[in-house]
Amino acid sequence: MADNNAKLSVNGKEYEFPIIEGTLGRPVIDIAALQDSGFWSYDPGFKVTAPVESKITYIDGGKGELLHRGYPIDQLANNAEYLEVAYALIHGDLPNAEQKADFYEKVRKHTGVHDQLRKFFEGFRRDAHPMAIMVGVVGALSAFYHDNLDVSNEEHREITAIRLIAKMPTLAAMSYKYSQGEPFMYPRNDFNYAENFLYMMFATPADVDYKTNDVITRAMDKIFTLHADHEQNASTSTVRLAGSTGANPYACIAAGIAALWGPSHGGANEAVLEMLDEIGSVENVPEFMEKVKSREVKLMGFGHRVYKNFDPRAQVMKETCDEVLGALGINDPKLELAMALEKIALEDPYFVERNLYPNVDFYSGIILKAIGIPTSMFTVIFSLARTSGWISHWLEMHSAPFKIGRPRQLYTGETHRDFIKVEDRK
Repeated sequence: MADNNAKLSVNGKEYEFPIIEGTLGRPVIDIAALQDSGFWSYDPGFKVTAPVESKITYIDGGKGELLHRGYPIDQLANNAEYLEVAYALIHGDLPNAEQKADFYEKVRKHTGVHDQLRKFFEGFRRDAHPMAIMVGVVGALSAFYHDNLDVSNEEHREITAIRLIAKMPTLAAMSYKYSQGEPFMYPRNDFNYAENFLYMMFATPADVDYKTNDVITRAMDKIFTLHADHEQNASTSTVRLAGSTGANPYACIAAGIAALWGPSHGGANEAVLEMLDEIGSVENVPEFMEKVKSREVKLMGFGHRVYKNFDPRAQVMKETCDEVLGALGINDPKLELAMALEKIALEDPYFVERNLYPNVDFYSGIILKAIGIPTSMFTVIFSLARTSGWISHWLEMHSAPFKIGRPRQLYTGETHRDFIKVEDRK
């Protein structure tokens, strides 16, 4: 804690608030005692408010820096597998060989889902959005795995975290298969995490010798890693807020999925492909970019609310994107269109001066399109990857005393009014 306090003068009376230093980033002012002044703070969007203390992820938007447990994201994406990163998010550091083997084995043991859960899918229309299905079936997990739902029990919390990380690829693939009218594929534990997901997505019962493309498998694993956590964003804050009530973890993760669904959050890479559809062809790119400059249309997948310089995940994703497109040799007009947008954004002074660089959503959308994953599944894959971050924050919250979330408001409605019966209203 810093030696000095912040001081606030209200109506001639002075109040002091402790200044608390973290290990990185800006210090914070503890305003808990502000209520003694008779005032609340007002901060729409929580843009300058830190409601929690966390040791998991750190972002410096000005420097374009993202750290998970102190490790830079590019080092993790290029040198570690997603499950190793998930272990670090949960336990505080990357696993040694013994810890890795044990964690991987626990995940493999829990990839399957209760067979009766399959019936839940039959209650949805075949054309239901996969995210609508995910919100429902993930929340329903608490009805099948209610034997370990004592949130005060550390062992219960840990096994639930394992179950969620293990079952999300299975549920995600099932939501896709259901929309296609294809039979569900049970997980194969001889495959690694990314391989297993791709197998459950694209294999059929006739594919007895199914093999994945190594380039695609690595790309999928990097997409998972690059989306694993992103500090106190809207969906993570939703998970923590739901968790503060003591709600079971499956309900909390379902709440996170619902929050992620929004086009301003997890739906951003889906919006990129919709934008490309709107542009139509490469010939229309210059006209579209001029409309962007005049603010007639919005450029999706470029820039970031947090990163004022560049998105550190985007460079890794760009390299992966180039590798995937090169390996697959795809001649897709939409991908050609995306590359034309990228070229202008990286060279045109208007975009360079405003730091409107392609972000991780832009490149991940292109990769998923190239792999053959439909646009409706993009946010599902995001939620799959982000589950490790969500459950890590949920675990961190439950590892220490916490308070139920209860924001205040600035009320601007009607003041006291007299009730008038319906028959007397004119």
